[in-house]
Amino acid sequence: MKIQKQPMGDYQTNCYIVTVNDKDIIIDPGLGATPWVLAHVINPVAILNTHGHFDHVWSNSELQEKLKTPLYTPKDDAFLLKSSQWMPSLPPSIPDVLIEGELKTLTIEGIDVTFRHYPGHCPGCSTIEIGEAMFSGDFIFERSIGRVDFPYSSAEDMKKSLKRFMNLDFDKTLYPGHGGTTTIKAEQKNAPYWIEAI
Repeated sequence: MKIQKQPMGDYQTNCYIVTVNDKDIIIDPGLGATPWVLAHVINPVAILNTHGHFDHVWSNSELQEKLKTPLYTPKDDAFLLKSSQWMPSLPPSIPDVLIEGELKTLTIEGIDVTFRHYPGHCPGCSTIEIGEAMFSGDFIFERSIGRVDFPYSSAEDMKKSLKRFMNLDFDKTLYPGHGGTTTIKAEQKNAPYWIEAI
């Protein structure tokens, strides 16, 4: 498995391209992501969103059109793809597949992809697992977590999500929506602090 990363836009939102068996999966194409994605994919098979905030979904519709590739988005955040309170010029996008449930595993062109629903930062906030990698969006960062003071955020939901995250009994490399990589085990050690702090 090959993972390419490029921070996008003013918020330096990480866009990822994951290549498995010569097939490319694009995760969180944010502001200005299209030229980079087009230059680095050969056989795109899916676009995935960890959640619906504008800086993670800005280039969804443009890439759907150019690549003829389906978009997978957590169902509870689909409404955020239609408009943004922060960025009224957000190009709206329509998911081809809505992901629902606390745990959902899909097989996309022979690649197993697992969504885990961790609301708090926003209603549909999720992580995405492919192989030994977990793409954590704005749920978990290196030594930090997603903010819970935005519209549609919930501190109580975040606490519940962190407690569930602490119960994962395996380790993988975490690829967050902002900043550098970390691991599940490392951030499980930090989770109790955040549960008390928020």
